[in-house]
Amino acid sequence: MKNKYRHIFEPLIVGNHIIKNRIIMGSMHTGLEEGGQDDFSRMGEYFAERASTGVGLIITGGISPNEEGALDGAIFNQQSQIARHKLVTDAVHNANVDTKICMQILHSGPLAISKELVAASPVRSRIGRLVPNEMSLEVLRKQIGDFIKCAELCKKANYDGVEIIGSAGYFISTFFVNKTNLRTDEYGGCFPNKIRIATEIVEGIRKSVGEDFLIIFRIPAMDMLEGGMSWEEICTLGQALENSGVSIVSTHFSWHESPVPTIATMVPRAAFTSVTKRLKSVINVPVITSNRINMPDVAETVLANGDADLVSMARPFLADGKIFEKIKEGREDEINTCIACNQACLDHAFDKKEISCLVNPRACNETNLNYLPTTNKKTIAVIGAGPAGLAFSEIAASRGHHVELFEASDQIGGQFNLAKQIPGKEEFHETIRYFSTMLKKNGVKLYLNKKVQPIDLMDKNYDEVIVSTGVYPRSLDIPGSDEDIVISYIDAIRNIDKIGKKVVLIGAGGIGFDMAELLSHGKKNPSTNIDDFAEQWGIDFTNHPRGGVTGVMAKASKSEREIYLLQRKVTPLGIALGKTTGWTHRLSLRKKEIKMLKGVTYKKIAKNGIYISINDEDQFIECDNIIVCAGQEPDRSFFNSANNTEFRMHLVGGAYEARELDAKVAIKQASQLAAVI
Repeated sequence: MKNKYRHIFEPLIVGNHIIKNRIIMGSMHTGLEEGGQDDFSRMGEYFAERASTGVGLIITGGISPNEEGALDGAIFNQQSQIARHKLVTDAVHNANVDTKICMQILHSGPLAISKELVAASPVRSRIGRLVPNEMSLEVLRKQIGDFIKCAELCKKANYDGVEIIGSAGYFISTFFVNKTNLRTDEYGGCFPNKIRIATEIVEGIRKSVGEDFLIIFRIPAMDMLEGGMSWEEICTLGQALENSGVSIVSTHFSWHESPVPTIATMVPRAAFTSVTKRLKSVINVPVITSNRINMPDVAETVLANGDADLVSMARPFLADGKIFEKIKEGREDEINTCIACNQACLDHAFDKKEISCLVNPRACNETNLNYLPTTNKKTIAVIGAGPAGLAFSEIAASRGHHVELFEASDQIGGQFNLAKQIPGKEEFHETIRYFSTMLKKNGVKLYLNKKVQPIDLMDKNYDEVIVSTGVYPRSLDIPGSDEDIVISYIDAIRNIDKIGKKVVLIGAGGIGFDMAELLSHGKKNPSTNIDDFAEQWGIDFTNHPRGGVTGVMAKASKSEREIYLLQRKVTPLGIALGKTTGWTHRLSLRKKEIKMLKGVTYKKIAKNGIYISINDEDQFIECDNIIVCAGQEPDRSFFNSANNTEFRMHLVGGAYEARELDAKVAIKQASQLAAVI
């Protein structure tokens, strides 16, 4: 298999270090970084499991060098904290002596939680809560000293190096851009002055820790901001960092406040590696690329094309802790692929919750959620092959139980089969592929086109029955809802070509937004084609104007259908969508001129439209179809009809609690049950 992925398995010499292969587990904040001693043990187990597979380099989640730069409670600035960091480094090095681990030093600047927050100038971030404090030269030099001290502590804690994040709108990057650097001293004005802080931090760390220590610097290779850094400035920064003593340059794309998606599932795979390739041509140290590289064939192509020396796969190591082992052994079909949904990882991180993964709830729970071989083998029937039924079946069978899975339709996947048809959610194909592979590997007996009733199981002697029958669409309670123009979102997705040119969507949650995206989709495919993506979001990869977007006109195609997205609530539409992806969905629909109405009272449905009222003003919307996207109800028909039987039954997923296509909850609940049954 190493021949198939020849470039992935080629070692890389960096100074006195040998990185055994070209795959990096990139930095992702887990919520484990700011806790006490026990939490660092958990973090050690989390990284050790991934190091054991032989991945070349691991970079931790961001940890601040001081109080004023902290994004949360994760700070490393005291000798007394070395011992708990050694729990992490020892765990990694004991798991695999060849795997390197670097700690990311993240000074969050204008996004910090402290009232003492600082940045280049007192300019509030668009997504920050507070205006940073004016920073004197004395305070600025303290920040530089704190970076150096933090790196010294990292070396004492047996980290192999550090990654300094100088991008994303955090502290260091605020010096690089005109709108956030208003200084008139030696750290402002001309561009060489603006990057002085970065070079002084690197020079100070190199002088303090010596040559035998990795220094990675993450630079904003394209910050996706109007008036951002020019290409010439990025090259100047990269060359200055090389001259200052960095070991590796890591390319990062976008500030957190940028209006361009870079990590959501609607972004094409490896969309930004061409930018890394251009930078690689002007500096001599190794270069890392990242973003939406989630499978080995993508990583191999990036490396073979010369786009980068190293490929960062952060979220893919959350989705599958054994991904690198599976790459080595040629078990690609067994990779639990990251679908870039962000629901349990980045959305949790920005809500200050401990992160995990929608498709792998064991991520970050390696010490408390394990799938150990059973000592009491059971015969188990699982009713329904949606996300919950699939997750339970795979795990229970892997533990040694005999599992029989019954599905009423002709394919596994449940509502994932609807989700995969939504433009920008094509990655759900990978999740279904994964479950299909693992069901076969673990010997699950699958029955398709089999809608079982309790009586069908009566003489089978099942020890447990898992009811994972999912949900069904909630019906409307509006006069005229039985008119022919009214259809459910399920029927609409299955018969999309039969939907008319004027459409009303009732319900503006995740389902409503997905339906609007599907109905408004044109001939171009921005989620799979990089040129179409760049055109939709106004990015110029070829000429690289300032920030990659300055002066570039986004050319999202107006929807060929006239679409109304309605909700009863008076809150903004889509407010409950994920924090890191919801804004992209709202902006995408606005670009397509979808009409989004809130505070709607539904009066009556007619043969050719719907009567509504907004702010006591009545109006009629003429349409060809009304699609119901107003949520779901749990399908408990099997459970209820089996109530008088002696089955030991368990409700999981949507059958337990109907939430709007919430596979995160369904898979987690099913996995936890499968771990102990």
